[in-house]
Amino acid sequence: MSSPGKDAGRDRPLDPNLAKALSHPLRQRILERLNVDGDEASPNQLARLLDAPLPNVAYHVRILLELDSIELVRTRQVRGALEHYYRATAHPWLNAEQWAQLPASFRRQIAARTLRDIVFDASDAGLAGGFDHPDAQIRRTSMMLDTQGWHDLAALLEQMLSSVQQIHDESTVRAAKDVSGPPAIDTEIALLLFRRAPPAA
Repeated sequence: MSSPGKDAGRDRPLDPNLAKALSHPLRQRILERLNVDGDEASPNQLARLLDAPLPNVAYHVRILLELDSIELVRTRQVRGALEHYYRATAHPWLNAEQWAQLPASFRRQIAARTLRDIVFDASDAGLAGGFDHPDAQIRRTSMMLDTQGWHDLAALLEQMLSSVQQIHDESTVRAAKDVSGPPAIDTEIALLLFRRAPPAA
């Protein structure tokens, strides 16, 4: 799961709808999935992909639609029922400037949920061999920085996330051109930059 403090909603100023859309972890995951696939999906498909109960997914899809974060693109008759397909109109993260506009208490809640999801996803991946490939990365570095160093590092990570998004976009274009190629690699990147808690007295 990606940090809510970085990169998306790039072409939209912060508005209450976007903040509310990202305030629930399942809504964020739905937006992430729709952005990763770069395509459309129905609540049934999203429920299977996210391993979440269909009623919960359907409810949050309706909320995202009301918040103008997704749009209905088509409907299809499936076994006597009408299935609705949606695509994202918003990215599932905020850039650093948008993130800074949110109240601190809201940022803490979102950060806590995101951290829980990162730990859960990484643990599942580890048990399933997701870190077995030699290119998989687990790195941790602690350092002392002055104020300028802190700002420089934050800017560097922001640039890196922009590059990550570009790599994803280019990969999506290549996959669309070569439908008979190898299957896509379901990938997750989690970046953390934080000020460590002071040592206990």
